[in-house]
Amino acid sequence: MVSRVVFANVTCGAVGFRSDIRIAIPDASKIGISHNVAFFNKSPSSRYPTHNIARAMKKQKTALVLSAGGMFGAYQAGAWKILSEQLEIDMVVGASVGAVNGWSIAGGCSADELISNWRDPITGQALKLFDSRPLRVMAERLHGRYTPRIPYGLVVLEVAGLKTRLVQHPEVGPEHIHAACSIPFVLPSVKIGGKRYVDGGVLAKLPVFAAVEMGATRVIAIDVLPDFGKWRTYPSDIDLTVLKPSVPLGGMKDLFYWKPDLVEQWIELGMRDAVKIGISRAA
Repeated sequence: MVSRVVFANVTCGAVGFRSDIRIAIPDASKIGISHNVAFFNKSPSSRYPTHNIARAMKKQKTALVLSAGGMFGAYQAGAWKILSEQLEIDMVVGASVGAVNGWSIAGGCSADELISNWRDPITGQALKLFDSRPLRVMAERLHGRYTPRIPYGLVVLEVAGLKTRLVQHPEVGPEHIHAACSIPFVLPSVKIGGKRYVDGGVLAKLPVFAAVEMGATRVIAIDVLPDFGKWRTYPSDIDLTVLKPSVPLGGMKDLFYWKPDLVEQWIELGMRDAVKIGISRAA
């Protein structure tokens, strides 16, 4: 079951295993947590978010999770500009364009540099429908330019059986970044180790499950795509905050084609929306 709260254009959510719950946002100043969603059982004995208090007293592992979204990834760059000033992350996980942004961030790319990369027309040239060569060149260049300094993971979809796979550094090669962005039907699959893979965002557009698998206890996610498909279930004690655009970013055509004016709009919107989230540093 999915439980969600919309707060100042920021969707804060968590997925629990029980159906007899209500949701409240605790007083962050008292327990050291900002905008976390606390789950309460209806019974009087569990009225207080004791599990949140316990987490606040120990070091959490915070993951930045970046969704799929093509050119809408510029929004993620703008949001990260603000979040990077408020947040210390322990790992990065991404799908599709989120895997590209995530590799840069994990590799020490500054927020300003990431924004600069998105403003560069070369970024738009990487995604050419029905021609995988520019994407392969981008993946090789990106892989050679940055090396993750913190744990990093991306998701790909194994064509045989349609299985979502998490690949973690140091196993991630340029071919994995290439495959992570290979959108089915418009770009060919990528052969890795005798198997073929495509964009993992097809079945896991926001791979929170991968962050949990990597040991995250707190997840800050930037999701640039509308909700679709089924939500996965996660442990109910995961702190999950999802930042979504406050207004639609555009249509299908905008998703595939780089336009400087739209990139600038998305960067600015990401910055404005991220200001509202008010993330606190983990204990």
